[in-house]
Amino acid sequence: MTTVLILMLLFALLASGVPVAFALGGLGAVLLLVGGFSPLMVPQGFLSTIDNFVLLAVPLFLLMSNILLRGGVGNDLFNAVQAWVGHLPGGLAVATILSCGIFAAISGSSVATAATIGTVAIPEMIKHGYPRNMVLGLLAAGGTLGILIPPSIPMIVYGFITEESVIKLFLAGIGPGLLLVGLFIAFSILHATLSSEYGRSEKASWAQRRESSLRAMPSLLLAGIVITGIYFGVFTPTEAAAVGFICALIITGLILRTLTLEKLKKAVTESMVTTVTILLIVAGAKVFGKAITLYRIPQDIASLITQTFTEPWGFVLIIALVLIVMGLFLEALSMMLIMVPVLAPALLPIGIDPIWFGVFFVIMIECALITPPIGLNLYVIQSVANAKMGEVASGVWPFLLLMLFTVLVSFLWPDLVLYLPFKF
Repeated sequence: MTTVLILMLLFALLASGVPVAFALGGLGAVLLLVGGFSPLMVPQGFLSTIDNFVLLAVPLFLLMSNILLRGGVGNDLFNAVQAWVGHLPGGLAVATILSCGIFAAISGSSVATAATIGTVAIPEMIKHGYPRNMVLGLLAAGGTLGILIPPSIPMIVYGFITEESVIKLFLAGIGPGLLLVGLFIAFSILHATLSSEYGRSEKASWAQRRESSLRAMPSLLLAGIVITGIYFGVFTPTEAAAVGFICALIITGLILRTLTLEKLKKAVTESMVTTVTILLIVAGAKVFGKAITLYRIPQDIASLITQTFTEPWGFVLIIALVLIVMGLFLEALSMMLIMVPVLAPALLPIGIDPIWFGVFFVIMIECALITPPIGLNLYVIQSVANAKMGEVASGVWPFLLLMLFTVLVSFLWPDLVLYLPFKF
């Protein structure tokens, strides 16, 4: 009864418009006081959250992605990929997906990926006859690759919550990320082949390919430095974010010369606002998590789950359905911070690997990013394309189904997720 009452209070606060950080932190503080626990746990929870080396990667990755966004790196990436595949059936769509995948491997941010590539790709695809709703849906879904293909800010937060290795989580995201890229590409090519509306781009000359590839090369090298540096243990994810930030400054400020002082100020300001928002939510969730742990709510729910579900598939199915419903009303990070502390104790008793569950959870909150009415990527693409929400939402459904198919494949074939983390 206590568990139901607390959850009802939380959702009532969220439904009334109270910011997520204050709803979680405020309710957690009240629970501590009502339960007779020390109120000092509230400031201790806030300080322990902010004073964390792992979470330092969040503002650094945000700075890097915003600097690349302001420096026009997305334009260079898209032009380079388009020069090689743009003349193929559905080539512009393929170029868009590959550009999203490459930028995802640099930024770790879904919003930055959707905004950066969308600004360049949307007008180009519409000009060549691609259906408008399909274009908008493709960019909204392609942006979600930013939180699955490592580095990934939600994976950093998940690792912080569950105390799992962030590097293993990054490695686990590679297989499903590549599968999702492949599925998006296959769908785009099939859609273009069966439709008569598409117009192909002219085949680029070798000189154009060489020139565009050389201009995109610094960004590709940046992705290579960040990824290989993390996976081969040269630096931690936080150090990789710092290295990436410095490299982004060098690429956009000294090599490409596209980053002005005014653009740098905007990048820093946007990164600061997003960082404060994320850290406040994480801190509020820390207080709430401490309170419900003292009330033994996660333990009770874990016990209920293990008694109710004797097979992992039943647990995964019900959690997927719950996350789909929650995704209609909550943004991605809030879902993670509310659900993971409650569900984590039940994973090992029911036979589910926490690393696998982290990737599963990230894919499901990817779905939340493109489901109305709260899907953040829908608003990003709506703003970039000056479109109606209905146009964007109507184009994401095929890609949403492909994401859910990826979840099914990863459940039936766990090595898609777990092979790399435990091989290296």
